[in-house]
Amino acid sequence: MTPDSPPTASPNAADKAAPDRLRSPWQRFLAWLDMFFVDHGLFRAAYNNLHALPGGLYRASQPTPRQIRKYQQKYGIKTIINLRGADQTPRYALHEDTCRALGITLVNHKGILSRSAPEVDAVLATKEMFDNIEYPALIHCKSGADRAGFASALYRMFRLHDPVTKAEAELDWRYGHFKGSKTGILDFFFEEYQAFNEKQPTDFMTWLTQHYDRDALKSKFKAGGAADFVVDKVLHRE
Repeated sequence: MTPDSPPTASPNAADKAAPDRLRSPWQRFLAWLDMFFVDHGLFRAAYNNLHALPGGLYRASQPTPRQIRKYQQKYGIKTIINLRGADQTPRYALHEDTCRALGITLVNHKGILSRSAPEVDAVLATKEMFDNIEYPALIHCKSGADRAGFASALYRMFRLHDPVTKAEAELDWRYGHFKGSKTGILDFFFEEYQAFNEKQPTDFMTWLTQHYDRDALKSKFKAGGAADFVVDKVLHRE
């Protein structure tokens, strides 16, 4: 058995709780193939882009079942926030089943986009989520670079009360985030607030709910070139 090979099925209560898509050994095998090859999990099994933030939040790319077990044992993870949302894929069924078997609360928080201007409701819902989950928690998207970075910046602002200038450092090339690609619109969102704040001192939440113009921000932002090719064609980001 390889270090991250599928766990051997056992005839116990955990199997009874498994989703219908994972009832048989063949279904589980297909789920692992889907995770490793269709969803590019083979690369994330070697490097999960895991980083710790103060206050009990960890950010990462989509973790494998083995990595989830490891993080629970090492960091005491009680909640996993899945920024990709729930879907009908076999790899999601495997993710959900692993959390259920380990007693980890899985929060499917979809709404943060990697290539479009943030929606006000999505930002407000993210604040509410951070206020209500149980920590320590792990937050992930697919690659742990863009959506996880943006959510981590919001976490720093809402939970740690960091200034935007410090929070936006969660969007950085060290995590695999490329500002020059379409994902740079997430950086531009914070830059627009800072530009507004310099002219008219305003707290972030007031700007967000009373002054932020999503359509205008999308129209102003420009990206393209080699960074887009790397993000879309080489790294296959969502």
